[in-house]
Formats: sequence, C-alpha cells, structure tokens
Amino acid sequence: MQEAIVWLSKAFGFVEHYRYGNPVSGAQMSAGRAWIMLRQAGHEETPKELGFGTQSLTVFIEDIEAHFQRAKSAGAAIVEDLHETEYGELQYGAEDLDGHHWLFSRHARDVSPEQWGAVVSRGAVL
Repeated sequence: MQEAIVWLSKAFGFVEHYRYGNPVSGAQMSAGRAWIMLRQAGHEETPKELGFGTQSLTVFIEDIEAHFQRAKSAGAAIVEDLHETEYGELQYGAEDLDGHHWLFSRHARDVSPEQWGAVVSRGAVL
C-alpha cells in the first residue's frame, strides 16, 4: 500500500489526504478535483497478473501537458500518447504498477456527441 501511495504521488501527482490501518490498509488521495480511495488488495489478482484490464478511471487535469511529462519521467507505462480526441478532449492513458488503466484528460473544445457519432440517451426505459 505504501508503495502505491508513493508511486501515485510521484507519477500522477496525487496528494495523500489520509491513510488508515496498522499496517496501512487504505488511503484517500486527490489530483485536481478528483478523489480516489485506495485499499489493500486481498487475494484478488491485479490486472497485470490477470493479463487484462479490470477498470479504467478518467481524471480531469488542467495542465495535462505537464502531467503527461511528469508521468513519463516517473516511468509510468504510457499506453496512449497525449492526443486530442474526436470528442474534444486532450488526453493520454497510462498504467500503474499493478496494471490498472488511468485516463487523464482536459476539455479542449466543444463537440456535440452527434458530431462524432454518439447517440445521446434521452432517459432510461424501464
């Protein structure tokens, strides 16, 4: 757990808010306006051990260019280079030490979902 806290701080700029347990079994951290909770894995396998991703988080960061350089410099596995998407986001993807996928993004321009081929849901049908 301590290794994850240190690595997420170094590579992705997360700031620890608190930790709990003895030994440490969980922590709350933030980056920009995003907050995450970490917990010590039990007997579950990590995405790296499984050989495939189990989730992906998107964290919005204002200075995405500097964030991208920081992650690269810290040795994060960059799985998607910094680029502007068809839906108007400037973003990149990376994996942490356990193979969890992270997407870091900043809004670059307004594009309606219809302009890039998405279908907007108008509400759930029960």
